[in-house]
Amino acid sequence: MSVERVAYRDGATDLTALVVRPTGAPRAAVAVFPTIFNPTPGVMTKAEALAAGGYLAVVCDFYGTAPKYMTDAFAKAGELRADTTAYRARVRAGLAAVAALAGDLPLLAIGFCMGGQAVLELARDGVDLAAVASFHGLLDTAQPASQAIKPRVLVCHGDADTLVPRAQVLAFWEEMDAVGADWHFHSYAGVAHGFTNPTMLDGAANPAYNASADRQSWAAMLSLFDEVLG
Repeated sequence: MSVERVAYRDGATDLTALVVRPTGAPRAAVAVFPTIFNPTPGVMTKAEALAAGGYLAVVCDFYGTAPKYMTDAFAKAGELRADTTAYRARVRAGLAAVAALAGDLPLLAIGFCMGGQAVLELARDGVDLAAVASFHGLLDTAQPASQAIKPRVLVCHGDADTLVPRAQVLAFWEEMDAVGADWHFHSYAGVAHGFTNPTMLDGAANPAYNASADRQSWAAMLSLFDEVLG
């Protein structure tokens, strides 16, 4: 599939969306928020799968410049996430770029790792989406939800994810309940962080990849999308 590059901005920061279009008319547009390393081959594979399923898939940009190394990615992410308001503004800018491409199409959002946290921040920030889905996303936030959450929320989580301890899971459940969110939480026993990605950045096999959890979580997302789109 061909990938179209579309420029957008968040304040003074130049950003680039990667657009993968379906063959026919799309049934909805999906904002795809990538990992801490920004778009990776694994994330692009998921975007292509969405397009093959009839969705307009748009991979958003966290930084504007690609990280060179994982240490660089952590530094960029740390700087962005240090201010939750600025972080949410960056994510909202990506969603606005998707909306501009989508026209009248329904809007959905998914994310992986840091991107999973990003879509939950959108939901917490009152954004009106049909649904959001987080795959091995971080669940913590400096600004817990204090208003009604509009989208349906799906979280697909590896129970052995050391970045998201069970105390964080329970806190997330309580946060969602406190604002009456319509949430679904799928937890996979013995599954670690990054379970949807078969390979590491260098192309080596990812020891955290879990084919069963990957398949089940993707099916859960598609089922939710079918439900909210009717």
